[in-house]
Amino acid sequence: MQCALYDADRCRSCQWLEKPYSQQLSDKQARLEALLAQQPVAQWLPPVTSAQQAFRNKAKMVVSGSVERPVLGMVQRDGSAVDLSTCPLYPESFAPVFAALKPFIARAGLTPYNVARRRGELKFLLLTESTQGGMMLRFVLRSREKLDQLRAALPWLQQQLPQLKVISANIQPVHMAILEGDEEIALTPSQSLAESFNQVPLWIRPQSFFQTNPQVAAALYATARDWVRELAIGSMWDLFCGVGGFGLHCATPQMQLTGIEISAEAIACAQRSAEMLGLEKVSFAALDSTAFATGRDAVPDLVLVNPPRRGIGKALCDYLSRMAPGYILYSSCNPESMAQDIARLADYRVTRVQLFDMFPHTAHFEVLSLLTRQDAQEGGPAS
Repeated sequence: MQCALYDADRCRSCQWLEKPYSQQLSDKQARLEALLAQQPVAQWLPPVTSAQQAFRNKAKMVVSGSVERPVLGMVQRDGSAVDLSTCPLYPESFAPVFAALKPFIARAGLTPYNVARRRGELKFLLLTESTQGGMMLRFVLRSREKLDQLRAALPWLQQQLPQLKVISANIQPVHMAILEGDEEIALTPSQSLAESFNQVPLWIRPQSFFQTNPQVAAALYATARDWVRELAIGSMWDLFCGVGGFGLHCATPQMQLTGIEISAEAIACAQRSAEMLGLEKVSFAALDSTAFATGRDAVPDLVLVNPPRRGIGKALCDYLSRMAPGYILYSSCNPESMAQDIARLADYRVTRVQLFDMFPHTAHFEVLSLLTRQDAQEGGPAS
């Protein structure tokens, strides 16, 4: 991938950009295999590759500069602004949105926030695109002070960009490098962006987590579905479930599925999808996943975990070791914490592992691992 910003030394976010893509993949695979070297892996599956550019469905733009000449991108350590509107990681559909947003900022009188002076209102613009073509736009503001001006100016923006299906304002008053605050203010009647992976309807709300590489995410969910379907699973937990992508892919009309996620926004999305799919034995709840699991006296046939970077941790590993579900399906964005967790699960063998290259040109990747209890028969019911 050619990037003028990288060549000019203006942005180095893609640390591995000069490394051939085949080398990126082999280096990531080698790192993963080294991390699991103490855990015999029955089957290594080949890495799932990504497009090398235009694969991101999300842009997180720091707004700097002046209200008349805003800069959308990032701010260097020396305080200089870098415009990332032409970043090749974004699809072509983002360019007209950025082009319209720059004059809109002046129309709405949204002065960019100046970190050094602690003045201004508009901190970030967060743009997400669905594979269905709709977009969600979030304005991260320092306060409510300019909300009326923003609302008054919005009809012009919506006329320019009818693809904006969901618009909201997030209030982030803290003078720190925090992306968003707790308060979200709806600026459109709809606050859910329709998405679909593998014919499974999904919904993205302003404060719910969603994968940034939809093509690789679709492959990840489909793989989890295929692995689960090979097993005799009558009941399943989907912990740290987000908007329900894994559980909804794996569920069948006969399966008892419980999805747990701390974010109420994400759970609302998951419940809506389950209703659309007609799944009656599925339930989702906004709870802490570890607290939910460790408070139960029985476990299902399979526990799927998709934790944040810190992993599932000792308490949940100890609980799973004690309660001994037949299978654990572990999806991770941090192979180090995953390897630590797997080492704690001494009664399980690693049946198969596959790397998903969700983040090309960086050292990061996603990985899916199937763990089978030592006395469980793969392909048969969990005992």
